[in-house]
Amino acid sequence: MGSSVGLSAPLRLGRGRTLRALGLLVGLGLLVLIALLSIWVGARELGFTSVWRVLWHPDSSIDSTIIRELRVPRTLLGLEAGVALGLAGALMQGLTRNPLADPGLLGVELGASAAIVVAIAYLGVVTAAGYVWFALAGAAAVSVLVYLLGTAGRGRASPERLVLAGTAIGAALGSLVYAITLLHPAAFNAYRFWVVGSLNGRPMEVVVQLAPFVVVGVLVALSLAQPLNAMALGDEAGRALGVHIGRTRALGALAVTLLCGAATAGAGPITFIGLIVPHGVRMLVGPDQRWVLPYSMVLAPILLLGADIAGRVVARPAELEVGIVVVAIGAPIFILLARRRRLAQL
Repeated sequence: MGSSVGLSAPLRLGRGRTLRALGLLVGLGLLVLIALLSIWVGARELGFTSVWRVLWHPDSSIDSTIIRELRVPRTLLGLEAGVALGLAGALMQGLTRNPLADPGLLGVELGASAAIVVAIAYLGVVTAAGYVWFALAGAAAVSVLVYLLGTAGRGRASPERLVLAGTAIGAALGSLVYAITLLHPAAFNAYRFWVVGSLNGRPMEVVVQLAPFVVVGVLVALSLAQPLNAMALGDEAGRALGVHIGRTRALGALAVTLLCGAATAGAGPITFIGLIVPHGVRMLVGPDQRWVLPYSMVLAPILLLGADIAGRVVARPAELEVGIVVVAIGAPIFILLARRRRLAQL
């Protein structure tokens, strides 16, 4: 009897890993399908066979131009931004041990927004490709400042101190953005099209510029899965298990900066993706960060591209920006998560 009980636990563990791996493969398959759907669906109706032919054999037709220069970059940017936001949100919640945390708590999005407003108002930057570098620089500067403030003094860097520092800096930057846009109406007119959050109108150049930052951010974030599992037991328990707490938080802040900064630079500040996706993932696979992080980076772009497709369909021949659709979807889910405390446990 004792031996059979002893063997059943490893069997259940192995079965659970197999199911999670299969679920991840299913998610990847769904992601491929929704990416193809994103290339197919648009204001101009195209047959799927025509879309498939143009993808592999482009020509000089109008359909080929629409697919190769508009829909493919839009879809690839949605994949990049979705992966970055989902992974950044899961990482933020693991680092702060706050189930309602998202990348905005570190002030990354407002850092990018403030840098873009300054670039528009005082440097005359007007293109999406030009916004990228300013947004990344603003996100990086704010993240460094938040970390320095969060570690200042005699106390160690704690999740609470980092969140408080991020909230304070975010409030100051929000005031700066409002002041500049009020004083410079032309800057406001350009900024308001970026701040709503959109995948439309971004050239392939933007996708290529963001790719290295997203790739490095993904690699750093995934490398922190095991330390985050140990830190979930508390800082002291994490240290006892051999985790370098300060280094883990610094690398986590770096990954969040790269991921959220790149996504914000390319698509604008899109909320709720990094908040609700990790919640849904933990309902599926539990709190183990070795599964939460990969699942988040697969399911988040599915949600983002799905919202973008919905925005194109419901308002034809016009379209709703993806940032608006995500909020419409995410707000009710957020309310449910906030009301059901059982779902908000890390």
